[in-house]
Amino acid sequence: MNDATPLPDATAALPPVPLTPWQMFMHADLVVQCVMVILLLASVITWTILLAKGIEMVMALRGVSSGLRILRKGGDVAALPTTGSGAVAHELLSAAEAEAHQSAGLPPEGIKDRIALRLRRIELAMARRLGRGTGILASIGSCGPFVGLFGTVWGIMDSFVHIAATQTTSLAVVAPGIAEALLATAFGLMAAIPAVLVYNLFARLLGHYRAALGDLGAFVLAHAARELDRAHQPPPANVIPVLLRPAAE
Repeated sequence: MNDATPLPDATAALPPVPLTPWQMFMHADLVVQCVMVILLLASVITWTILLAKGIEMVMALRGVSSGLRILRKGGDVAALPTTGSGAVAHELLSAAEAEAHQSAGLPPEGIKDRIALRLRRIELAMARRLGRGTGILASIGSCGPFVGLFGTVWGIMDSFVHIAATQTTSLAVVAPGIAEALLATAFGLMAAIPAVLVYNLFARLLGHYRAALGDLGAFVLAHAARELDRAHQPPPANVIPVLLRPAAE
């Protein structure tokens, strides 16, 4: 009579391991935890930039658009706002006026070229200032998945070491460690995907802002050119013969 009975599974008596995200984070290796914290901070930075820079870009676009509307309708330049986000047109006009004063007495064509150069430099500075801080979104979007992958690789390595130490390949023993490792990849994707979307959104808004600034600079340059031409217009035609008439002998 064979009294041999199957041995009970050693893992059958193990209590179920909770696999909620918080429990996986708490049971993860220290390196994996550090990776998750870094990616969580990167995600917070992304949403902070979205809120702060988004409001700044919307206000800047509204300011440029309001200046364009006034100049396109031929309104009085004195009606342009001098403070706040709507002061872009006034700043460009002030720069053109300052260049005209500095170049007083010089040929008008050279004055127009210098005004165009100064306006272009101001436009580039404004666009550069508005785009400041968006580069970190590109870094988060490109590096986030790789940082999460590093945490996953480290976590799986730690799981293999645990398997070798316990000398068991039971799914109940292996699954928690692998799940904790894969959680790092999920954190990386959670940080990278919004960063890429927000960066692309800001790139489009910044492109619209540059185009609007170019249009505004063109209107300001045209206004300055008209004023210069009026100031240097020749005398009426009926006066020229009088001025050229030879003196009486």
